[in-house]
Amino acid sequence: MPRVSRAQTELNRVKIMQTATRLFRERGIQGITLSEVMNESGLTNGGFYGHFASKEALVNEACAQAFEQSAIAWREKVAVHSKKSRARKAIVDHYLVERKRDQHDGTCPVVALSGEMAHEDEQSAIHQTYLRGLKTLISTYMSTIESDDLAESEGAKRQTALVEYSLMIGAMTLARAAGQAPISGEIIKAAKAFLSKDCWTPPQAK
Repeated sequence: MPRVSRAQTELNRVKIMQTATRLFRERGIQGITLSEVMNESGLTNGGFYGHFASKEALVNEACAQAFEQSAIAWREKVAVHSKKSRARKAIVDHYLVERKRDQHDGTCPVVALSGEMAHEDEQSAIHQTYLRGLKTLISTYMSTIESDDLAESEGAKRQTALVEYSLMIGAMTLARAAGQAPISGEIIKAAKAFLSKDCWTPPQAK
């Protein structure tokens, strides 16, 4: 049996990572098996351990990749909008849509994995990766908060970013849980409408 070239080995690893990242977004960590990942990657089960030491190692890397994909998408929106308020609106409009609710392969990793992370050992590699990804997204969102709209302190901006991103996560989590019921769409629209208002009073940092 001929040896697989180094280039093909790298390509196979990328396939596994892409498949795992998509499946974890769709069904969570416990919702898939290694056999499913390898099968959907078009590879045999026996080849897995040539790329990753364990399922945990794959989960950790896939989680990091999912967060990086989300962060890149957000940074692109920040980069193309010179005005922060427009970048913020672009992120909200990108996040709070029914398509995101229905197409789970593009689900925010915070939403996709939050239930499982609540039961995960806080010192585990995956939990630490999750926290780093969460903090990165919060920081990116915080960069879209206009200084003129708030007290000048960074603390006030952070408080606003935490409140607004928490609303986005909560709305999408509830909308996904409600499925196709009318209230699902109502939740998404209500959250988006609320975040579009300029009249709400952001929390003040202490």
